[in-house]
Amino acid sequence: MGQQSVPHALQSSSLSDVLERVLDKGIVIAGDIKIKIVDIELLSIQIRLVICSVDKAKEMGMDWWVNNPVFCSQAPQGQLEASLAKLDERLARMEASLPGVPVPA
Repeated sequence: MGQQSVPHALQSSSLSDVLERVLDKGIVIAGDIKIKIVDIELLSIQIRLVICSVDKAKEMGMDWWVNNPVFCSQAPQGQLEASLAKLDERLARMEASLPGVPVPA
């Protein structure tokens, strides 16, 4: 009865090879956290993390950054400034309506 040896891989993968494979294929990490006390659910958190290349994400239909003006380099600067001005104006009105809150100059 001969002793059988365990085969070893002749190729070693470098970190860049592993990273390239993960970005090409994609990887999903999922987890659920539930906090209960006496069968009463107090908190439920679902975490989903997808790691992949931009091309793979587009292939899967995850291209939320394409139409988001914050991430788009072609976003009209005037539109962003107008939106910020509206928010500043709204915040100033809300602060002015609160009694006893000093309005910043």
